Amino acid sequence: MAEEKKTTKKVPAKKAAAKTVTVTQTGSPIGRQGYQRATLIGLGLNKIGRTKTLEDTPSVRGMIRKVSHLVRVEEAA
Repeated sequence: MAEEKKTTKKVPAKKAAAKTVTVTQTGSPIGRQGYQRATLIGLGLNKIGRTKTLEDTPSVRGMIRKVSHLVRVEEAA
């Protein structure tokens, strides 16, 4: 007789609360290089005054660094 394998469901480990940053667009992409406009869109910004709360990851930090002259960043408390 064939033995039945018991399968157990893997429960994902609880993640620590992710750190976040709040990014607000303060400058216009008009007259800027194409990659800067694309970076703003990638961050979810497209108009002056728009604000997004994003997870604080190295990729997001790199994007912010590329358009630092167009955005204001606030650390999560």
